[in-house]
Amino acid sequence: MSREPADGRKAGVTSDEFRRACGRFATGVTIASVLDREGAPHGLTVSSFTSVSLEPPLILICLGHEVTVIDHFRSSRFFGISVLSEDQRNLSERFARKGHDRFNGVPWNRGESGVPLIPGALAAIECEARQPFTSGDHDIFIAEMTNAHVREGHPLIHFATRYRRLAID
Repeated sequence: MSREPADGRKAGVTSDEFRRACGRFATGVTIASVLDREGAPHGLTVSSFTSVSLEPPLILICLGHEVTVIDHFRSSRFFGISVLSEDQRNLSERFARKGHDRFNGVPWNRGESGVPLIPGALAAIECEARQPFTSGDHDIFIAEMTNAHVREGHPLIHFATRYRRLAID
């Protein structure tokens, strides 16, 4: 349902309408990770991840300003992306929750750049930050992929606020 403000312009969609519409786009699920200045790992579940350019190999992630670990991403030269497999839903849920040390008790590997990467992920990607900027209530981090390891498997999918599985023919 649209609304019309007093000045006659058509108002935009509500935040609920926005979430519902964007939720109709199926996405893979990743964990974005970074080390703080003391070398401790931090991360969170991110579905706003996409490729940007082939030459050079650029990706982007979007992090909301309210994300508790955003300053670690803002101050770090490198970050990691672990593309989760369908059997890693528990990690997605763990890294989506606030108020605890998400890496406590979670095994991780150190990439060549030092970033934390999740074992068993379909892709373990290391990125060097290139072009961060702010748009709306998010920071957008464009980064160059510097290293990647992939394995076979099925992705963890998120669609219409639920986890899904691919129907494989």
